[in-house]
Amino acid sequence: METGRTSGRVTLATVANALGVSRATVSNAYNHPERLSPQLRLRVLHTARELGYAGPHPLAAMLSRGRVNALGLVYDDPMSFAFSDPAAVLFLQGVSEICEDEDLALVLISGGPTGAVARVALVDAVICYCDVPVDGKLAAIVDRGLPFVVVDGPRLPGAGHVGIEDARGAAAATRHLLDLGHTRFGVVALPLVDDGWEGTARPERQERARYRAARERLVGYREAVEQAGLPWDDVAVEERAPYGRDAGRRAAAALLDRRPRPTALLAMSDELALGAVAAAADAGLSVPGDLSIVGFDDVPAAADAHPALTTIRQPHREKGRRAAELLLRPGVADDEHRLPVELVVRASTGPPPRR
Repeated sequence: METGRTSGRVTLATVANALGVSRATVSNAYNHPERLSPQLRLRVLHTARELGYAGPHPLAAMLSRGRVNALGLVYDDPMSFAFSDPAAVLFLQGVSEICEDEDLALVLISGGPTGAVARVALVDAVICYCDVPVDGKLAAIVDRGLPFVVVDGPRLPGAGHVGIEDARGAAAATRHLLDLGHTRFGVVALPLVDDGWEGTARPERQERARYRAARERLVGYREAVEQAGLPWDDVAVEERAPYGRDAGRRAAAALLDRRPRPTALLAMSDELALGAVAAAADAGLSVPGDLSIVGFDDVPAAADAHPALTTIRQPHREKGRRAAELLLRPGVADDEHRLPVELVVRASTGPPPRR
């Protein structure tokens, strides 16, 4: 048997011919070593090195198996936001824990599902961590027949779903403030429509709310207010863009300029709520002496804030873990997991001021 580097392209067949064995034997040396004796496998690998063969192309190997051992995660916003938003970071941690346990790669795909999955072919299944519109934009996923799970978005035919009880949590936040004696509320809102709007979200805009989480939280706030016999029309809803703590600060500032001024603010996220705390300080108001504030999410910063933030806790890491686990078993289609939320009372809420 002659070895040494050959001219031209060295392939698996080249190694097989040099050894006088089948191509399957050479393939097994790389992909199924348990099928060969240790001595034969060492001979194959030694000859391959001598000939300059680097082994099967990983892409070809994955395609031949029909699996690539990778989950795709579609994220609506720029990927940098996923690593800076506290709630998204916890969710990613949960997904990553399952991927590590199962030895899976995680492919991050930003910009929503439109065309993104078509550009990334090498995934076995997809987590859509975004509010997916029901208008055909999932075609790239559906056409490939990929299993997928929607997280926090709407239920879609053929897809698994993981979400939380948004309306129930929002109603619990409102009832907590009502029980303390508050009757004048303002809402610091997540974006309701993806149009960069800054200002008051009047009833017609609230009715057009595109994003499921924002829509459901508005429903919860409204139901609790109206069940208490108060008119929802008296509750101002303010939006600012882009989303973040500064948006919460500016939206809360507009609410605090209203007369009569609200005594309690319902923020649709902790980041917005922490911005509202800053707006209260800007206005010379104490929290909770002059103004009570409730957030939503219970990210780590909520407990560390001054004052510590009353909020609605949701299980971010568990949500990520559940989404990934759902894709690892057959029959993901139409499987739904609705995770519970709970009110966490801290120092940012108290009775309304006596004046």
